[in-house]
Formats: sequence, structure tokens, C-alpha cells
Amino acid sequence: MRLTRRQALAGTAGAIAGAAGIYALADGHADLPARPPATSPLPPEQHLLEGVQIITDNGVEILVPPLHHEVVTATLATDDLGAARHGLESVLAELEARYPTTPAGLGITVAWGLPYFRRHVPTRWARLQPTDLRAQKPALLDAVRFSSDPEDTELEQNDVAVLLRSDSRQAIATAEKMLFDDLDIFTKTTIRRGFAGGGLPRRLALAAGVPGAELIPPEAELFLGFTSTLRENIGPSRIANLETLGLARIPQGYFTHGTHMHLSHIHENLEAWYLNASHEERVQTMFRPGLEVPLGTRTIPQAPGALSTSADVRRGYRVHGAIGHSSALQTASRLSRRHVGPDGTVYPAGVVIPQRADFNTLDNPFHWSATGTGSAGPAAGVHFVIFNPTSDDFHRVRNAMDGVLSDGTTLPFEPRAEGQGINEYLRTTRRQNFLVPPRAHRSFPLSEIPA
Repeated sequence: MRLTRRQALAGTAGAIAGAAGIYALADGHADLPARPPATSPLPPEQHLLEGVQIITDNGVEILVPPLHHEVVTATLATDDLGAARHGLESVLAELEARYPTTPAGLGITVAWGLPYFRRHVPTRWARLQPTDLRAQKPALLDAVRFSSDPEDTELEQNDVAVLLRSDSRQAIATAEKMLFDDLDIFTKTTIRRGFAGGGLPRRLALAAGVPGAELIPPEAELFLGFTSTLRENIGPSRIANLETLGLARIPQGYFTHGTHMHLSHIHENLEAWYLNASHEERVQTMFRPGLEVPLGTRTIPQAPGALSTSADVRRGYRVHGAIGHSSALQTASRLSRRHVGPDGTVYPAGVVIPQRADFNTLDNPFHWSATGTGSAGPAAGVHFVIFNPTSDDFHRVRNAMDGVLSDGTTLPFEPRAEGQGINEYLRTTRRQNFLVPPRAHRSFPLSEIPA
């Protein structure tokens, strides 16, 4: 099936990068999909994006993410948290009045790192931080290097990260200026930019001269050639909220309707992926050993009724000496039993818990950084953004990617070894965990409470 940009999974050719940079090429896809309107009033969660369109490919429902994405990280440039809180909230309210919280408007998510809580509101944080009841740990933990991460993966220490999502680069540019240039409360540390949409990875990578760009399938959503925004692969509704699955204790309910966010940057080796592996091998590496699909298939169903268990992954390892990326993740990322949330929403067994908001990038590793470690030259990668109920929940899912399964099984892989899913083709450069407060407390959380 050939999809148009109206359906958001097809590419067109022929645009020239100008002063706005390589990401301006994405705007050549002017025939954007119709976006449903936002609801009123705004939801209490600030990480949920309304008006995301759903299309179908290969009989599978696919979410159409915003065209443009940006994350700005920063440290605080003020000790006057009261004035800073009022200033930030005023700008956020102005942006929300100007733009609907949909891809056609602007999605804004303000996430706070442990350095902010530890340095600026330490006593209040000690009293009111949420706790992961399953792990018996704080819900927000320092980021860690996983077994397949390079030793030089940097564990960042930003105070804040702001995720901006829109079909309009101008809306994102306006928000960045108002939040970080016009307000005198943050010192920017990095700007991370990217895009989402079928056909864009090949088109932009070719324009940027990225090695292996010509090997990317013309209509692929990802640099690695497959579709990732399957509706059944992204947690529904409020499932990733701190409170929904009962994983977290939330003192005084302060962070109810909040969530956890992980941010990382990952390089992708296109030449190794496409030249060293056949289509069949790429399918089995991405999904599961033994899986066969027709040549050229991009969108592969992963419905709850066809999920891999830890036993399936162990069996695949015994037979093939390998695990699939997706099948390994499924052992930790899906509900093991039916659950009813505090608002009465029923989440069936097998439904996905994490809500992904990652996006393709040519940053290497950043569009800009205060330390000068911006792009040394365009490179294929992903700015990985994901919402989980807690840090430990994210860590469990990420460990499964390395063969450390939720049932306690550890499959004996060397880091980034052949057979360890897609890890041999990836290199993570940076990581950090953040807490996303509810909308009511998004501006300098806890600062309004007496110490």
C-alpha cells in the first residue's frame, strides 16, 4: 500500500535546504493530515498530546505524530523561584492560549531533573517525592548506563528539559524564544531537533549526505526502515501516569497526573544495518527470530494476542542464539493482567505501558550545545523520549532489550553482540531521567510550598 503525506507516511522529493537548516526540508510535505481539535479544558496531564490522527497500513492502525520535534535542556539562572515560577507559568499560559495542544498547534511538556529537586527544593522534595512501591525506590532515579551502553555514555545533569512538538517549525521557534530567550530564568545547555513522518528519513538523510542514506526504504518512517508508531505499541490514555497502575506512592497527591520521562540520544549505523544484514535478518533482529514477512513490509502487527513471553524469548535464544528487539521489550513493557485505573479506565492484559515520543534526528549529538559539542556533521539517530510510570519501570524495559528479562533471566550476551536485538547497530551517547509534574505544578514544582 502506498501512503500519501496526507496519511503522513509517504515522502515526496525535491526541496532545498535553506537558512532554516536541514529540518526545513520536512516542510516540503505541505499536505499535512487533518488534525482533530483539542478538548477543553486542558487535561491535568501535560505529557499527553491531543488530536493525533490515526491511519492504517498493512491492516494496522498507526498514530501520526507531529512533523517537528525539539527538546531544550537547561539549568536554572536564578534563585528567585517565586518570580521564576510566575514568569514561566505566564508564558506557558500565553502559549496555550495561542496554540491548541495538538500537532496542528503546539504540545509543551516541562520535565524536571533530580539536580533541580536536590539543589533548589531539597527538603520539600524529601517530603513529597513519589516512591516506587514495587521497586522500593524513589520514582525518579539517576540515569544509569545499561550493559549494552558504551562506557562513555554521558549521564546528564540538567535541571529541566522542555519537549516541544508541532507540525509547525514556527510554533516551536516561538515557544523556544519565549521560554528561553525572553525569560531570564534558564541557561540553555542543549537544543535537540528532529522530525517524524514517512519518507522523511531517506529524504533528509540523502540531502545531508549521511552514509547509507540511499539504502533507507523510500517511504520508511524510521532510519532503520520499519514503522514504530503502531497504536498497539504506544500506551493508551493515562496508563503511564504515576498513579494509574498503583506503582507509585504520591504523598499528598502532589504529583498525581504526572509521569516519568527518559531522554537519550542514540546513533544508528545505517551502513552496517543495511549492508551486513538481509531484509529477513533485519526483520528477525527488530522483531523476533524466525519471523517471516514479505519483502518490503514496513508495518508489522504486534497485537496483544501475539506477544512474546519470557519463555518465548528464552526459547528463541536456545534455538537461534538471538533475541528480537521488540519481542524482548514485550516481556517488560506490557500489562501482565487486566487493570482498572483510579478513573475507572479498564486496561486489558497485554496492553503497552510506556508512551513513546521519540523522533528521528540528524543531530550529532545536538543541534546546539553550550559546550560546543553540537553536530560535528549530520548523522542518523534518534532523540529517544519515553514516558513510564517510574524510573525503575523504564529500567526494567530497557534491561529487557539487553536480554535481562523481567522473570529474572539474564541471557549471556556480550555488550552489543550479534544476536542481541538491534544493539550492535546503536550507540547511546547520553541519558537522563526526569519527572513530569501535572499541569498544575509544571512551573518550578514544590517551590510554592514553604520549606
